[in-house]
Amino acid sequence: MLISLVVPCFHEADIVRRFHSHVAREIAPLAPTAEFEFVYVDDGSRDATLGHLRDIAATDHRVRYVSFSRNFGKESAMLAGLRHAEGDAVVIMDADLQHPPELIGRMLELHHQGHDQVVARRTRTGDRVTRTLTARAYYRLVNRLVDVELVDGVGDFRLLSRRAVDAVLQLTEYNRFSKGLFAWIGFPTATFTYENLAREQGRSTWTFGKLLNYGLDGVLSFNNKPLRAALYLGLLLLALAFAYTAWIVGDALVNGVKTPGYVTLLVAVTALAGVQMVMLGVVGEYVGRIYYEAKRRPHFLVSETNTSPRPAPGASPYPGDSLVEPVARTTPAA
Repeated sequence: MLISLVVPCFHEADIVRRFHSHVAREIAPLAPTAEFEFVYVDDGSRDATLGHLRDIAATDHRVRYVSFSRNFGKESAMLAGLRHAEGDAVVIMDADLQHPPELIGRMLELHHQGHDQVVARRTRTGDRVTRTLTARAYYRLVNRLVDVELVDGVGDFRLLSRRAVDAVLQLTEYNRFSKGLFAWIGFPTATFTYENLAREQGRSTWTFGKLLNYGLDGVLSFNNKPLRAALYLGLLLLALAFAYTAWIVGDALVNGVKTPGYVTLLVAVTALAGVQMVMLGVVGEYVGRIYYEAKRRPHFLVSETNTSPRPAPGASPYPGDSLVEPVARTTPAA
């Protein structure tokens, strides 16, 4: 049985060698029952990450790597790793050692029990209180909106069976939200928890703004309820406008016409303008996503690799994706 370890990398020059040594040591006892390959994806790093990956590949025949022409984001890096993984099962993990490699054995045990997805759910030990409360509130809100269930603490650290990987590869939308995609495909899933670990090197590139945009992607990628909410809000405002008009007319008939209130007019105009802008923003978000989907650009471009993508049964990639690999510079494996 071949197990692929997909590892997206971005500016991991200080830790990628240590990561590889650590993982190789942890999987060594599993060698009698499983073979392993490493699929590293360099997401356009501007440090020495790619050079380290070349060196690692030269000394370990199990290592395959893909390097992007620029930074396309972690979602594209995971997609590239899944496309290049040849294993009967695939484990996705980060290179910063926040995903404990010693859990790979437990994932394989649960996979052998018949689970197509084995998900490691981290605790929030060590997180700031504000971030923990914000995350919990977000998941409560988003699960009321989206068509799939998202679980707090569940991320990309998981094992996918080959049929689960092939199912994910058939989902070719440009705006990818992998947490939702993994939940959408279904299949028997096992989840276990582990203690949250601090990064061993460097700092996270996830700023508040990036987290906010990622959260919005989760809300908008799997439902159209914001559009429906905008419609309901418009109908509510229309009803309030009619009620307010009836009250003004009735007051004028009973008490006569008074000087119009400046404050009332100002508040009404400002509130309606704000609501209109919010509605336009919601519609604009969906139109923007349609715009990017209609372009049908490839999810990434490869500048260097020592491997080739595995054709996924039933996959229907973007037309432009077929143009990616021929322009890539391929380096023979050691």
